[in-house]
Amino acid sequence: MRFLHCIASVDPKMGGPIEGLRQRAAILHEWGHSVEACSLDDPAAAYVSAHPFPVTALGPGRGAFGLAPRMTPWLIENAGRFDAVIVNGIWQYHSLAVRAAMTQLGKPYWVFTHGMLDPWFNEAYPLKRLKKNLYWRWGEYRVLRDAAGVIFTTEEERVLARRSFRPYRVKEIVVSYGTAGPDIPREAAVSAFAEKCPEASAGRFLLFLSRIHVKKGCDLLIEAFGKVAAQDPGLRLVIAGPDQQSLVAGLANRAQELGFGDRLLFPGMLSGAAKWGAFYGAEAFVLPSHQENFGIVVAEALACGTPALVSKKVNLWREVTEAGAGIADTDDEAGTLRLLEAWMAMSAEERDTMRTNARALFEERFTVEGSAKSLLAVVGGTPDA
Repeated sequence: MRFLHCIASVDPKMGGPIEGLRQRAAILHEWGHSVEACSLDDPAAAYVSAHPFPVTALGPGRGAFGLAPRMTPWLIENAGRFDAVIVNGIWQYHSLAVRAAMTQLGKPYWVFTHGMLDPWFNEAYPLKRLKKNLYWRWGEYRVLRDAAGVIFTTEEERVLARRSFRPYRVKEIVVSYGTAGPDIPREAAVSAFAEKCPEASAGRFLLFLSRIHVKKGCDLLIEAFGKVAAQDPGLRLVIAGPDQQSLVAGLANRAQELGFGDRLLFPGMLSGAAKWGAFYGAEAFVLPSHQENFGIVVAEALACGTPALVSKKVNLWREVTEAGAGIADTDDEAGTLRLLEAWMAMSAEERDTMRTNARALFEERFTVEGSAKSLLAVVGGTPDA
């Protein structure tokens, strides 16, 4: 099959959606399928030409909405080359462009919402909710209503999406979702991380690895770690990821005030071998996020046998806790503190069991191969089609 994915940006700094797409594309290519993307990016952006599969950048999109008038005519001219056209993410111009083009062509399309209908966004950003309500009826409601299927990556995401906007009428599909495990030996990965962050690699640490963003709960983690730091003077905290909202300076200052500034490390965005080395080296992965549709990084931690300490707003939390692969609690300071306290109270044997369970859960539920097969089933293909 020939796939076209339409997405706002293929910039790897944008997190899970493009990373998941990149990894599924690699597997689909191995199985004899082809994958291309079109985006609202500037064609001159370095990450466009560096992308591992073909990208047609039709921007730069104007404003936060990403208005790129070239996208609709390009889709009308080119969509016929593909067996499946899939929208990744909503609330930007690319979703409207796909609906307009595919309606004119009389062809089906599918939509991954990637958690963007989670009601948390309405609660956290009430002014944006007003704007979205005005836009919903003539915009995204029609995009989703007319799609051949609206794809959710967890049952939790599907249920939450129903609470966000009215009217709401979609063809709901829940698919398996996952990621690729490490593609490098453990020793080489750990060595690569040591080059990026030698202070952490020389000792024990807890790891946060994601975009440094308000919704990720980094401030909760700083406050909670400050309350338990004295219990384990040898434990450090690594917060890795792109600083998209200029939060690092404030987080570092708060850690100094709480007395553990010298044990807080910010190695920046980690990728490739260094990323896997961070997962391998961490005692546990911590993500106290206020909203997480799936959490590719959680699956990546599990792939390395690293237990996950997550909030109950990470939509994988039930799977993680039921498998004994981690701990979940509320997305507030008290809940984050309980996560850290529970981890510190565990015996060595309990932690080892949790590590074994983490890897087993990944193999059972969250491989990228399973994700690719699930998507093929949705759009009518098979691994050997």
